[in-house]
Amino acid sequence: MGICKLCGKKSREISLFLELCRGCIIQKPEEALKISDRKHLESRIKFSLPYPKPSEGVKCGFCGNKCKMPDGETGFCGLSENRDGKLTRPKDLVAEVYYDPHPTNCVPMQFCGASGAGYPEYSYTETREYGYVNLSVFCIGCSFDCSFCQNWQYRKMVYHKRRYGLSKEGFADLVHDKVSCICFFGGDPCIQMDKIAEYCREVEGKNRVLRFCLETSGNFNKSLVKEFAPISLRSGGGIKFDLKFHNPDLNEAVTGVDNKNTYECFELLGDLHKERVKVPFLRASTLLLPGYITPEEVGQIAEFISHVSPDIPYSLLAFHPHFEMKGLPYTSREMAHECKKKAERYLEKVRVGNEWLLV
Repeated sequence: MGICKLCGKKSREISLFLELCRGCIIQKPEEALKISDRKHLESRIKFSLPYPKPSEGVKCGFCGNKCKMPDGETGFCGLSENRDGKLTRPKDLVAEVYYDPHPTNCVPMQFCGASGAGYPEYSYTETREYGYVNLSVFCIGCSFDCSFCQNWQYRKMVYHKRRYGLSKEGFADLVHDKVSCICFFGGDPCIQMDKIAEYCREVEGKNRVLRFCLETSGNFNKSLVKEFAPISLRSGGGIKFDLKFHNPDLNEAVTGVDNKNTYECFELLGDLHKERVKVPFLRASTLLLPGYITPEEVGQIAEFISHVSPDIPYSLLAFHPHFEMKGLPYTSREMAHECKKKAERYLEKVRVGNEWLLV
């Protein structure tokens, strides 16, 4: 049972970590964000990661956070550093890789070539690509600090980032004939988009199906995502944005970062989405976080997506208690279906994912 520090409300749907209810975050943002800032700082100290994002020193700019790092300090992501007054980053892509046989558990899979969409241009088969694999690239580091993070272990891996360096040549060697798609996720790929675009250019084409996809918070450097987006578009791949909240104060309280740049990047890629009808280029998802996400919030997100294009697939994901928010309950089946109905007022392709987690 969580207790809100501002109003005293008690509920299972108030995070024991955050100690704030949804209502107070929205109605008293100045007070609430002071509390959430302390909580994020406490969490990130355990992993030697800075909070808030550094604002004085050498500028990075490889993601939307645009950190300015003091001498000897790292950026928010933990990958960029100020060494003797110079910006330094790992030479190679910092990531773990593995093969995931199709059909995978990729969030937008039913709308992509792995399920036969766009055959034969973007898929090897008319139905699911049995016998083929996804090269899964788990990118280390992130531009957000989600309190509910499902892959929170990347924070430990940042310590040992040199161990996870993947060269362009090593990456190319992993792309064998049965690899039909490559998905970059994490953590978050948005902080390494320069390398991701370069690596994809190295292996694209060659008269074969090979899709390039991202799963991301969308907090990009706009110039860098514009380099990658056409590569993904012509491959039959896509970019899945995790639109965590519509309300910016909720986003900042729970993830440590505001969502302004994420929404701008989503809109920026809208024209590319409209260029390819067969396989949706933009995809979106929202984690149904009990107590903090409501059907009304989902409706606002869906309405925003619809202004870009109403045919963008939208996945509503059931919550599994994890990381700093492991005290919250699972998403209820009733809440998931209410959210789906709200989203369907605006969008043509809405689904509930991870239904086996619903209670």
